[in-house]
Amino acid sequence: NQAALEKVQVHIPLKTMNRHGLIAGATGTGKTKTLQVIAEGLSKASVPVLLMDIKGDLSGLAAEGSNNAFITDRMGKIGKEYLPAAYPVELLSISEEKGVRLRSTVIEFGPVLMAKILGLNDTQEGVMSMIFKFCDDNALPLLDLKDLIKVLQYVSNEGKQEIEKDYGKISTTSTGTILRKVIELQQQGADLFFGEPSFDTDDLMRINSDGRGMINILRVIDMQRNPKLFSTFMLGLLAELYATLPEEGDMEKPKLVIFIDEAHLVFQEASKALLQQIETVIKLIRSKGVGIFFCTQNPNDIPAGVLSQLGLKVQHALRAFTAKDRQAIKLVAQNYPLTDYYVVDEVITQLGIGEEFISALNEKGIPTPLVHTLMAPPQSRMDILTDEEMRA
Repeated sequence: NQAALEKVQVHIPLKTMNRHGLIAGATGTGKTKTLQVIAEGLSKASVPVLLMDIKGDLSGLAAEGSNNAFITDRMGKIGKEYLPAAYPVELLSISEEKGVRLRSTVIEFGPVLMAKILGLNDTQEGVMSMIFKFCDDNALPLLDLKDLIKVLQYVSNEGKQEIEKDYGKISTTSTGTILRKVIELQQQGADLFFGEPSFDTDDLMRINSDGRGMINILRVIDMQRNPKLFSTFMLGLLAELYATLPEEGDMEKPKLVIFIDEAHLVFQEASKALLQQIETVIKLIRSKGVGIFFCTQNPNDIPAGVLSQLGLKVQHALRAFTAKDRQAIKLVAQNYPLTDYYVVDEVITQLGIGEEFISALNEKGIPTPLVHTLMAPPQSRMDILTDEEMRA
């Protein structure tokens, strides 16, 4: 119930934005606007951004926002002037959504990553490696899932003797299991993603002619019914960035920052092996100059091994409607730095829309004290652009 301290601002050091982050809170408390404000700040600082647009409302970044009495009052308390602005935006897609289609070949994923995506055991992973080696030795293209299915069918039938002669015995049970899992991946729409031409990660790291970083918006509105395709794309993207980008160490600003909205979609269909792979990549990709921010309703949606890597934490309100909710909020409060100033689990339930707890890293990489803040309004629009506006 205390009044805001006017003109006392909270800033996040640009050089720590590759230390990853978390934006959490209940539906309607301002998570997406926080994501938008940070993305706008990064673009202005010449840092390219990749946003996962689950709800379809992020295309409004390409159009100027508009002022109103609420924004004027909020910006007066924060001590800044509100200047509406549009940002350079590129719309992307891995499904039937509108945008430039991103694709990748099966051969680029490699046998180990494909095995983890499909949830194969050690024996089946060995068979997958053998199949990739067979295709490589015989110059057989392995571009999409249809190519992979054809090879699986060949080595299980007429090509069985040929491949066993040069590569060892292959169990038809193993190839049959792999085939079923590939078909399951197809049923979630993966045929749209696997194939040529492959996307180039350099295309995600463009700087506009006016010096602002490009905001790439990947439209994944239909991914809630295709979570395996979403997690497949994300792991493939992170693996490609890690494999192709040079080691940079500490930089003055990141090369690319990725925001994953509704982050539970990445993890809910992931096997234990896939989760370990994601955790490993997130730990290592910081040194390549890439930051990853997860947006979710509850921090407990994020595996503990990943959560421990997130340097910036932004917590919007959570609502306690049941005893189970109150217990969960007490656990959430333990994710933040200890403070004598706030009773964190109580204040989390009392935060208003556009208010948040923030703990960042300072220039030396040390977590800052937890602070209750008012969020600055985005400079661009938050609603969905019409088809005509998108074409313009």
